[in-house]
Amino acid sequence: MKHLTLAAALLCWTALPALASNEAWASVKEQLYGERVMLSGDGIIAIDAPYRTYDDARTDLAAQIAAPPGAQIAKVTVVLDENPMPVSAVFDLDTPQPGFYFDITMRVNGPTPMHVIAETSDGRLFVSETFVKTSGQGACAAPPGTDPEIALATLGQMNIDVVGTVPGVDGGKLTSLASRLSRMDVDISHPSHSGMQMDQISLLFIPMRYVETVEIDLDGAGFVDLTGSISLSENPRLGLAVPRSTQSVDVTMIDTDGSVSHAHKDLAGF
Repeated sequence: MKHLTLAAALLCWTALPALASNEAWASVKEQLYGERVMLSGDGIIAIDAPYRTYDDARTDLAAQIAAPPGAQIAKVTVVLDENPMPVSAVFDLDTPQPGFYFDITMRVNGPTPMHVIAETSDGRLFVSETFVKTSGQGACAAPPGTDPEIALATLGQMNIDVVGTVPGVDGGKLTSLASRLSRMDVDISHPSHSGMQMDQISLLFIPMRYVETVEIDLDGAGFVDLTGSISLSENPRLGLAVPRSTQSVDVTMIDTDGSVSHAHKDLAGF
């Protein structure tokens, strides 16, 4: 049901007229949260995003989140205000955690504010924002970088890797939390068609098809579910913080055409 609700919000947004940045955020916020109060994310959320994208179609966006005293992080939402699907990624934690880290490759269609919203287990909302400038490449309509036949042949293949510790970001509470976690990367082979791209031979639009959900289990138990959008880059990479005690990872990817793929990795000795 949560995926249907998100999809409905995204589809409603695509029907709205072009809005100025502050109006875009106000509209998204109202659709997602209504009249709920949003608190400052200072000291709670630290965003790591480039001042200007090097590659609009594949931009690394990351954030480190630490729960306030007496609460846990239950859900994290990434909004690129001016993207065609501004609600770009939603992380639902199966069990609320004291902290959360993500690093994900995104399409950034044009200059846009970026908001990261953390929802805590006691129902509070915290938000931080930054602004991302782009290189003018029009990422969501940019031609695919992979031959369509090759993309279909490898669609759904995934590689799981543990690549060291999560980077600290502020020298305080967030860095202290990061030092107790390790970073896991999941590389997903998927063309992530936005529906706005043209086949360079037929000049017809390529039907929309993107990674809809990524379910990640640690040691046989649910950890986090990602709901994606057309903002995910081609062949997206997802980085997450995981406990150092993790012994196994299972990943299930489902795309908007209903394709399902699985990957498993044992982390003995990690």
